[in-house]
Amino acid sequence: MSFCYDTNAQNYEICSFIGQSMTNIATVYIAKHIPSRTVVALKKCSIERLTREEIQLVQDEIILMRQLNHPNVLPCLAAFVTGFEIVSVLPLMGYGSCNDILMRHFPTGIPEQAIACILKAVLQALNYLHSKAIIHRAVRASHILISEEGRVCLSGLRYSCLLVEDGRWLKKVHSFPPTTAPNLNWLSPEVLEQNLVGYNEKSDVYSVGVTACELANGVVPYFDTPSTLMLSEKVRGNCPHLIDQTTYINGDEGSGDDECLRIMTGRKFTDNFHDLVESCLERETACRPSAAQLLSHSFLKSVHYSSLPSLILPAAPFTSYTLPDNKDDLESIMATERLNNLDIDPVSWDF
Repeated sequence: MSFCYDTNAQNYEICSFIGQSMTNIATVYIAKHIPSRTVVALKKCSIERLTREEIQLVQDEIILMRQLNHPNVLPCLAAFVTGFEIVSVLPLMGYGSCNDILMRHFPTGIPEQAIACILKAVLQALNYLHSKAIIHRAVRASHILISEEGRVCLSGLRYSCLLVEDGRWLKKVHSFPPTTAPNLNWLSPEVLEQNLVGYNEKSDVYSVGVTACELANGVVPYFDTPSTLMLSEKVRGNCPHLIDQTTYINGDEGSGDDECLRIMTGRKFTDNFHDLVESCLERETACRPSAAQLLSHSFLKSVHYSSLPSLILPAAPFTSYTLPDNKDDLESIMATERLNNLDIDPVSWDF
């Protein structure tokens, strides 16, 4: 964006409540930046409600987002502290997250052509991050945001880690902070094992494979599986898969609805899509392709980003002309937040 967004809280007029992050550490609003007359998203974190570790995560994420510059990585336009809140100014991603789109419009999965557009953008973002020695560690549908124009951005950088230490580029890292718990279903086996072998940036590629299954099947793999069983399945190399007529096994994850099951077992994904997902979910990291290598995969060859909005119809974006009319709810939310006892039903704009 070419506008300069300032750090004066008075220059932002909150228009509408969007939702909370899935980890409930932030509340997201749509706001007007008065000097530029543009619409943005405001992510507000109450310092009083965060642990010291969470405050550090928020600060580190803001610093990192301000340092990065890539069209497929969500930027932080400005950040400031007002009262007891840390506020990040973000571009308004009109369609919200891919998880929002799944829940509201595509219970059996997003169309394959749309997934190709989304995955190519995610891989471009990861290729950029990996070139900066950053492992994302949280690739998932709720961290993939889509703008009104169809631009795809990767968010969730608070879970990331660096492959550089004391100026040296590390071949592997071994850290597994407790804050990664919300992302267990998407993490690679080498991250979950927490052993001396460690992991590298290719762990993100495994997460892309899991996310591809999530986008295509309408639900994340292992969504109803105990964590210990999920870990053992991954470590043994029993990876998730796209659900269609060629792969369906009785008991596969799904909504449980008969009509949804009929749709999932009656469709057929392309061989190229199956191949991409299988490549991402390769158990051995040495055999798993990098993000850069996957960008040349045949599944992504014919991607046209301009077509993404039409591919995800009937989903429609928020725009400056179609802001949700929830003024009464907004006033109630903001008043109750000040009392610090609100239980909001969250949506998954997990910035």
